[in-house]
Amino acid sequence: MKPPDDLDRSAATPEPVLATRERIIRAASRLMQRQGYDGTGIKQISQEAQATLGSVYHFFPGGKQELALAAISRGDQEFVEQLRAALYSDPDPVRAVGTLCQNLADSLRLSDWLDGCPITTTALGTVGRLPDIQSAAADAFARWRGVVFDRLLEAGTEENVARDLAHTVISTLEGAELAAQVSRSSRPLEVAGVHLSRLIASYR
Repeated sequence: MKPPDDLDRSAATPEPVLATRERIIRAASRLMQRQGYDGTGIKQISQEAQATLGSVYHFFPGGKQELALAAISRGDQEFVEQLRAALYSDPDPVRAVGTLCQNLADSLRLSDWLDGCPITTTALGTVGRLPDIQSAAADAFARWRGVVFDRLLEAGTEENVARDLAHTVISTLEGAELAAQVSRSSRPLEVAGVHLSRLIASYR
């Protein structure tokens, strides 16, 4: 009898297995980013990933909660890369923060205002119910603050100030991105960029 798709692969052919797992994570990440944790089902993820339900549970025996953790991890890594690319795109962090906000606005517009923060939508619906997901999201936000903190520190900002500014930058970006999605306008992020730049410049 032929085994279910991707459940029985030999070590000599790892690419299809890895490709299937990656497709599942990508699908879960995209769907939870847009629909939240409760609005996304395992069956929908399997359909979006073009994988069988058996494959999904083979790679993620913990079901949707395990998938959400994998999706948060992916979103965390991707945004860390985006943050670093923007913040180091200019030797002056004041201008770099403005670039970051504009990049986020451009990405949102290209997604027709659907793809906001890769973590917030997933995590919000689990508050008070699924502490592992909450913890993973909190760790991601801390990592993002760390990227901003390191960049400001390298630019000569005092340590205590850099730490507070990092909190302010990430919190402002989260709020501005949500406001941009709701209003279908880049203005909240553009305004955030202007004022975050001024704030950072004021501590020179």
